[in-house]
Amino acid sequence: MAYNIVTIVGSLRKEGWSLKIANALAKLAPSSLKLDVTTLHGISFFNQDLEAAPPADWLAFREKLQKSNGVLFVTPEYNRSIPGVLKNAIDVGSRPYGKSSFNGKPTGIISNSPGPLGGVSAAKHLQNILPGIAGPILQQPEIYLNGVGDGFDEKGELVKESLKTVLQQYLTAYAAHVEAHNK
Repeated sequence: MAYNIVTIVGSLRKEGWSLKIANALAKLAPSSLKLDVTTLHGISFFNQDLEAAPPADWLAFREKLQKSNGVLFVTPEYNRSIPGVLKNAIDVGSRPYGKSSFNGKPTGIISNSPGPLGGVSAAKHLQNILPGIAGPILQQPEIYLNGVGDGFDEKGELVKESLKTVLQQYLTAYAAHVEAHNK
């Protein structure tokens, strides 16, 4: 049986590095994991006034999370933090209060950047936001992918061997994390 992992892409860009990385992860995943690459295009803005009768897009996102065996975040860094669309999705998925759809789900965080820092600030912000609303976060290895700009060909396929190696190592650790928390 493969564990179903909601793989949340933290960017809306059609040619974004996070989407390319998430798609590469789905292809590289061991047979024990099925990565469901999930973009955030259809999630409306969180507004607590709507909680009594939540929009259908909120309910669908929450249900997808609830049915999963884990959550993997793949995010770029925007202005030393996570993109607003990702924070909105976290707010939607973590409500109503005390009933977070992320709760108990083994969590992984992968940040990325074409620059030298690999989105480390975005990853650290996720590490600050998620405790209390999510499941156990994979602590080691941490993964901050830098220099991703030359990692993919014109079709979006992963071509950089060193990046492939790092992603496979992370997936191996994450698969063990998921296994340990789904017994």
